[in-house]
Amino acid sequence: MSHLLEINNLSVKFHIFGGTVQAVRGISLNLNKGETLAIVGESGSGKSVTSKAIMGLIPSPPGEIATGDILFEGNDLVKYSKKQLQKIRGKEISMIFQDPMTALNPTMKIGKQIMEGLIKHQGMTKHDAKKRAIELLQLVGIPNPEKRVDEYPHQFSGGMRQRVVIAIALACNPKILIADEPTTALDVTIQAQILDLMRDLQKKTGTAIILITHDLGVVANLAQRVAVMYGGKIVETGTLDEIFYNPKHPYTWGLLSSMPKLHAKTDKLLAIPGTPPDLSNPPKGCPFAPRCPYAMKVCTDHMPEYTEMSSTQRTACWLLDERAPKVEPPATIGVGGSNND
Repeated sequence: MSHLLEINNLSVKFHIFGGTVQAVRGISLNLNKGETLAIVGESGSGKSVTSKAIMGLIPSPPGEIATGDILFEGNDLVKYSKKQLQKIRGKEISMIFQDPMTALNPTMKIGKQIMEGLIKHQGMTKHDAKKRAIELLQLVGIPNPEKRVDEYPHQFSGGMRQRVVIAIALACNPKILIADEPTTALDVTIQAQILDLMRDLQKKTGTAIILITHDLGVVANLAQRVAVMYGGKIVETGTLDEIFYNPKHPYTWGLLSSMPKLHAKTDKLLAIPGTPPDLSNPPKGCPFAPRCPYAMKVCTDHMPEYTEMSSTQRTACWLLDERAPKVEPPATIGVGGSNND
């Protein structure tokens, strides 16, 4: 089966005054039609840089794609010119940005912002584009779309602005939708509504979604597969069940342990000690080694190869080597229950 999107050995660097930041370091991923892939990890792990590389939005200078290819339907987007990428962005691959207020133009009516892509990519007339804009606003659950299509972003609440951003992203029926922290700025009630909306829209349109987030609760609600990033590397990938119920990497254990538990006996939240690595001087071994309670000398000296745990799960950790000591996952990684469940 051929993948809709395939990333091979992607490395992204930023040349800044203090040196070179190796933001993404040789990652490989794939995305199939109609599925949701979540990329999770702490801030600075390389998630958003990966999404911007797919969209062709790495600013040059200071950024550059140093190695790798990004194959969309078999075509390498890294080799595309700016003009070629403009034809892909919005039409074939679209993106929901993190802050809807900065993603929207405050001086333009909502309808006109939705219409832009329809006129440019679909060749619609202004009349047909406005009619479609109203349909899209209705699709994303905005009441009175005929009236609100002529309003400005400041007249919408945060949740409604996020719905508008989703409408813009979906306007041209893209094959891939990249959602970069789509619910971060929203309260819990609105967050649940946006997740329900995205799930419903995916069923209706068949769009594949790449979900960029640090919120494992969002991942549990939306994703089928998960890639865990740390220090510019992908340390573990697997299905949702494999990552949540049978994780193998200590960093994944740490992420799951830090999730609030509904029936926990204590109100104290667990945290991963230490800080992420400095990617202007990245470690030569496993990037998580300085924070890992199970780290061995080999972890700091050499980056581990991937171990295939199943046909869908692979993990880069020296603990999986047959010569390593046997380590049991901590009891705190149980999803949704107490530490004693």
